[in-house]
Amino acid sequence: MSIKVLYFASLKDSVGRSCDELQISTPLTVLQVWQQANPELPTPSSMLASINMEYVDLDAEVKDGDELAFFPPVTGG
Repeated sequence: MSIKVLYFASLKDSVGRSCDELQISTPLTVLQVWQQANPELPTPSSMLASINMEYVDLDAEVKDGDELAFFPPVTGG
C-alpha cells in the first residue's frame, strides 16, 4: 500500500523535506505514520493533520492511496 505524506511550514523545515512516499503493509494511524516516517523526531505537540484535505485527529486511520498532510497550527490576524 502506498501513501503520500506532505509537510508544511515549520514542520517541513524540521524534517528537512516536503514529502514522502511511504509503502505500508497495513493501515496505520496518523500518529504511527509520523513515527514511521520520522523516527528520530518527537511528535510535535500542536501538530495538525489532514487526510485527503480534511482535518483529522492523530488516531485517524490512513489507508492505501491516501494523501496525509502535517502542518503547524494555523493562526489568523
